[in-house]
Amino acid sequence: MKKMMLTGLAVMLSSTAFAANYEVKMLNHGADGGMVFEPAFIKANVGDTVTFVPTNKGHWVQSKVVPEGAEKFLSKEDEQFELKLTHEGVYVYVCPPHRMMNMSGIIQVGTATNKEKAEKVALDIDKRAMDNKGRLKKYIEQIK
Repeated sequence: MKKMMLTGLAVMLSSTAFAANYEVKMLNHGADGGMVFEPAFIKANVGDTVTFVPTNKGHWVQSKVVPEGAEKFLSKEDEQFELKLTHEGVYVYVCPPHRMMNMSGIIQVGTATNKEKAEKVALDIDKRAMDNKGRLKKYIEQIK
């Protein structure tokens, strides 16, 4: 019994010890142009976290697509926000006040179980953007 408990504890500790934390900056200008998340595409694993950092003022993050069973998210303006990745699939998110400038991003967690839905929503966001058209399409193409 003691050996089983120790084995269980070791598995729990090893899974949290290897979890990654990704930092995504919310920027007025970055490598991909104006109004960007950097990085805007992340390939992660269940258990990892993503910390959105409002490097420039006037930004926040809102989910547009999450995998089945995952909770939608909405941060507060100019506040750091931490997202625990609990479900496999694709997360599509935007900065609401800069959505028309295509300030958006994608997180793939494990297998892209909801790729079709995420692709549909992302391409719609991309199509409606007034600036930076093609940005989300480029991120969708990175999903494997």
